[in-house]
Amino acid sequence: MEGRRWVLWAGIAALLAGGIVWAFAAFEGQTAGSGEVPAVLLGKGGPPQGESVAYFSSDPAAKGYLAVPEGSGPFGGVILIHEWNGLVDRIRQVADLLASEGYVVLAADLYSGRTGRNRQENRALVSEVRADEAKIIANLNAAAGFLRQRPDVSGKIATIGWCFGGGVALSYALGGENHQATAIFYGRLLDDPEQMKRIHHEVYGTFGALDGGIPPQQVERFVAALRQAGVPNDVHIYDEVGHGFWLYVERDPDKATQPALDAWKRLKAYLARTIGG
Repeated sequence: MEGRRWVLWAGIAALLAGGIVWAFAAFEGQTAGSGEVPAVLLGKGGPPQGESVAYFSSDPAAKGYLAVPEGSGPFGGVILIHEWNGLVDRIRQVADLLASEGYVVLAADLYSGRTGRNRQENRALVSEVRADEAKIIANLNAAAGFLRQRPDVSGKIATIGWCFGGGVALSYALGGENHQATAIFYGRLLDDPEQMKRIHHEVYGTFGALDGGIPPQQVERFVAALRQAGVPNDVHIYDEVGHGFWLYVERDPDKATQPALDAWKRLKAYLARTIGG
């Protein structure tokens, strides 16, 4: 059984009231409808079907991964921001999954073609990249420009990031080119309402109550800052799961399957209302 789910969102009633409603609801293994957890989240994704692309002229070593749906569009564009180990096949498989949902997806490469093989290498890559925040923003601006110049992209852009990438997605929402959506999976957060005022779109967030690095209290402060800044959001904290539960359901399928499915359905609905259509 999943246990409680802490739900923090902005709805029509909240907007009419001039703020964001904070709700506390029971969660007994319910999901947002029928369906199954995508195979990629269970570690059963197939070989990547997209292509490697150069999109950032300032760093030719950066090679993104492009996945394109069938049809002529126009489609919403999605930028994926990898975890601390870099652009690996699990992220490419998620790009393919989102392309199958009708989005043109570019998985960005912030590590200039490199990936980490262990915690030490991952930390070194994160430290190196975070030392030049301007280059991170420039890289993602280039990714957004790459998508927008495609005739099959509507011009609406979302970012999705996990862990290191989730924190980067928030940074990009604060300092990058205008885009329409930011989805954060257990990423580094801020709690300054003045900074949140720089975000001009709804924010999605998924977190685990057992995440020692990003505990529920930190998420609560983040949502409070969004609330004070008037930024609509759909942020959930799922009980009985910790860091990384969504992208790696196979690590603890008994506890992670239902919250991962619910988060997936929320993500699809979020993308549909922010960049779809």
